[in-house]
Amino acid sequence: MSRRWLFADQLGPHFLDDRHQEVLLIESKAVFRRRVFHRQKAHLVLSALRHRAAELGDQARYLRTETYAEGLRTVREPLEVCHPTSRRALAFVERQPRLTVLPARGYVTSLADFTDWADGRRSALRMDAFYRFARERHDVLIEAGEPVGGRWSLDTENRQPPPKDVDRLAVPAPPKLREDDIDAEVRADLDRWEREGIRFAGRDGPRRFPASTKEARARLRHFLRHRLPAFGPYEDAMLANDPWLAHSALSSSFNLGLLDPMEAIRGAERAYHADGAPLPSVEGFIRQIMGWRDFVWQLYWYFDRGWRDNNALAARRHVPDWWQDLDADVVRARCLSDVLGEVRDHGWTHHIPRLMVLGNYALQRGWRPTELVDWFHRSFVDGYEWVMTANVVGMSQYADLGQMTTKPYASGGAYINRMSDYCGGCPYDPKKRLGEDACPFTAGYWSFLLRNRERLPGNARMARSMKQLDRLADLDAVADQERRRGDDPP
Repeated sequence: MSRRWLFADQLGPHFLDDRHQEVLLIESKAVFRRRVFHRQKAHLVLSALRHRAAELGDQARYLRTETYAEGLRTVREPLEVCHPTSRRALAFVERQPRLTVLPARGYVTSLADFTDWADGRRSALRMDAFYRFARERHDVLIEAGEPVGGRWSLDTENRQPPPKDVDRLAVPAPPKLREDDIDAEVRADLDRWEREGIRFAGRDGPRRFPASTKEARARLRHFLRHRLPAFGPYEDAMLANDPWLAHSALSSSFNLGLLDPMEAIRGAERAYHADGAPLPSVEGFIRQIMGWRDFVWQLYWYFDRGWRDNNALAARRHVPDWWQDLDADVVRARCLSDVLGEVRDHGWTHHIPRLMVLGNYALQRGWRPTELVDWFHRSFVDGYEWVMTANVVGMSQYADLGQMTTKPYASGGAYINRMSDYCGGCPYDPKKRLGEDACPFTAGYWSFLLRNRERLPGNARMARSMKQLDRLADLDAVADQERRRGDDPP
C-alpha cells in the first residue's frame, strides 16, 4: 500500500482508507513566507498538523522543511494524495513523479456528480437548486421522497433580529479548549519565525478552535445538544458582546479536514428525529454544510481559473493599509470597528458580519476583489482560496455579475440596525446619508448604486432601489461626500 500524503487541511480519519495506513505529513515553512497570515490561523494550522502527527505516532513520517518539494525529495516510496483544495497545489502534485492523485474527500457531493448536474442545467447555477439535488441524492431530511416539513428551505424562519434588551443569547458557551505542549511548541516556533522576519497579522491569543478530530467532535456534540435550537432563528443576527451567538463555529474544523461533513449532517438529522430539535434550525445547519459549503467548493473547480479575476464592476481601488493591518481602533463606525476587531483578535466572525459588514463596506468602496479574496484567505482561521474565491468574487463583491447569486449583497445602515445592536451608541445615524453623522453604509449604498447603475444587470430584486435612486434630490452631494471620504477609516 502506498504511503498517504496528507495536506494540512486533510487531517481527519476520513482521509485514510485504513486506520493503519502509513502517512506522510509535511510542514512547509515557505507557506508562511508567501503570505502574511493571521497569527492565530498559523497557530491553528500548525497545531492541527502536529496533533495529527502525535495521534498517528510511528505510523506517520513528519517532515519540517522549507518547501513541499524539499520534503518530497527525501521520500523514495510511492505516494498517493487526496485531491488538494487549491489549483496551485493540484498543479504541484500532478507534476510529481511516483505520486497518485485520488478523488477529493471532505465534501458531500463529488466533483463528478456536480459536473453532471451543472452541465445539465439550462439556467444559471444557484445554490438552492444544487441543495435540493444534494438532499435527494444523499437522502437527507427526506421522507417518502419529499422534504421533511414540506419545503426544501426554511430560511424564512431563520432571519430574526436579536432579542431586544439583551447583549447575549441565553445558550451555553462552547466547551473551552485546553492548550497543551504542542501548542506551547507552536507558539515558541512562531515567535522565533517572527524574529527571523516572517510576518503575521492580528493578535496572538489562546487557541479557540479545535486542532484535533477529538476536540472537533466534542464541539459538534455540544452544539447539537445545547446550541442548535437557537442557531436557526438567530443565524443572521449580530450582537456586539456575543460574536458566536448560537453558531457552531466549526467551519475551521471542516476546512482543516478534522470533521467529515456527513458526520455533522447525520448528527443534525438525529437531533431532529430523536431529540426534537426544531426543524428550521436543523435544516438551516444542514443547508450551510451540504448546500452552501459544498456549492462554493464545487464552483471553485467548475468555473475556469479566470473566475477569480472577475471584476465586472470595475472596482479599481486598493484595499487600504488600515484594513489590511486590522487596525480596528482607527474606525469610529461601531459595527465595522467591532467586526474588524474580532478579526484582529480572533481571526473569525460568523457569516453575516463577513458579508453584510466587511464585504458590504468593501463593495461600496470599490476595492479590488482579488485583493479581498487574499485578505479573507489570510485573515480568517477558516479561510482558504476555494472558500474565499466564491464567497468574495461571486457573492459579496458581485464581481461576476451573478454567475452564482442573483443580486449584490449591498445594503444601507437600516439592515445593520435591524439585525444588530451596533447602531446604538454609534456616532453615525443609519437613517442619514448626508452630513457629518451620515452612516457610511447608508451613504455608501447610494453612492455604489449611482456608480454602477449602468453595469448592474436588470434585476427584479434591485428594481425598487433603482427607482428610488432617481428620486433622490441630494444624490450628487452624497456621491461627492463619499469621494471626499475616500478610503479613510469611517
